[in-house]
Amino acid sequence: MKLIPALTAILVAGFLYLLIVDRDRLFALAQIEADGREDTGMTEAEEEPGLGVVALRSAAREVDDTVVLRGRTEAARQVEVRAETSGRVISEPLRKGAMVETGDALCKLDPGTREIQLAEAQARLVEAESRVPTAQAGKAEAEARLREAEINLNNARRLSQGGYQSETSVISAEAALEAATAQVQSAESNLVSARAGIETAEAAVASARTEIDRLTIRAPFDGLLETDTAELGLLMQTGAPCATIVQLDPIKLVGFVPEVDVDDIRVGARAAGRLASGQALSGEVRFVSRSADPTTRTFRVEVVVPNPDLRIRDGQTAEILVDANGTQAHLLPQSALTLDDSGRLGVRIVEQRDAASRARFMPVELLRDTPEGVLVAGLAPETAVIVVGQEYVTDGVRVAPSFREAGQ
Repeated sequence: MKLIPALTAILVAGFLYLLIVDRDRLFALAQIEADGREDTGMTEAEEEPGLGVVALRSAAREVDDTVVLRGRTEAARQVEVRAETSGRVISEPLRKGAMVETGDALCKLDPGTREIQLAEAQARLVEAESRVPTAQAGKAEAEARLREAEINLNNARRLSQGGYQSETSVISAEAALEAATAQVQSAESNLVSARAGIETAEAAVASARTEIDRLTIRAPFDGLLETDTAELGLLMQTGAPCATIVQLDPIKLVGFVPEVDVDDIRVGARAAGRLASGQALSGEVRFVSRSADPTTRTFRVEVVVPNPDLRIRDGQTAEILVDANGTQAHLLPQSALTLDDSGRLGVRIVEQRDAASRARFMPVELLRDTPEGVLVAGLAPETAVIVVGQEYVTDGVRVAPSFREAGQ
């Protein structure tokens, strides 16, 4: 048991002797060791074996970029139907949730005296129409008298020139012609007045009929009642609400895109969405605003989505993914992603440096998460990405990679 301490003491004593008494011999031995390393042409770092890692040879592919928006669902149409005239409701109310079609009656109002007013207007129209034949007959009679006066005047002038009739007869014939002309003008005025009376009476009839048509408030489009219609017996005034109708098929996904991404979105682009409940949606972009919101500096984007079964409701929170311009990206396992000391997202790759394989951190941009992996941009077209062991190496560390192909 005392042998080992004795040997240790002898070795320490020998080292101290060389270090203190025979220092030159110790330095010579160290120089010989260094010369031996130089003769082999190897550095200390090269003699150390690299850290074993698994790398994936990845080639970039063309993928559609995606702009992710946060938004909500919105009805394609929503309108509050209001009364255009006053009256008491005489129809039973329809309950909210009921489906209505274009032209369906929502509220009916008591006509009151409106039908009597229509009958009076129609009677005035008949009376006005009856004045037209009388006015036309008066005009024809006045025109006949005018022609008679013209003939009498011509005869009087010829007889006066032959000395068979006095000048007074000619003057009387001229006066009769002027009177006949005035009667023709009066008859024409009466005819115009009769025709104007017809137009006035027709306008009164149309107004009375329109007022009666307004008594029935109808659905402007196919949709769903969001509220009950007006209650039976309610006295409605002009502008009072009858019901609210929403159209949910198709439905819109509405989001707001920042100005740095708005140029990547085009009308007609494919889009997908996911509700907070997990329901997946698909549609296409129908509108991209040309005017930014003055507060948020974002642009409104609308995506139209079919909703035949009306499962999607108005106002639900949605995540919207819009296909943008294509870009080059690598499909990598999600486990290959790591963070550097500053918190940047990236991967570690294998690069050849000083005739050795060394690890290097490369920041990437996460484009999309897919069932096969994650799509990232920011790498060279062909890159060896470390997929196993990347957490145990840092920049410049020598590695001994074993490669695998995509899909393995």
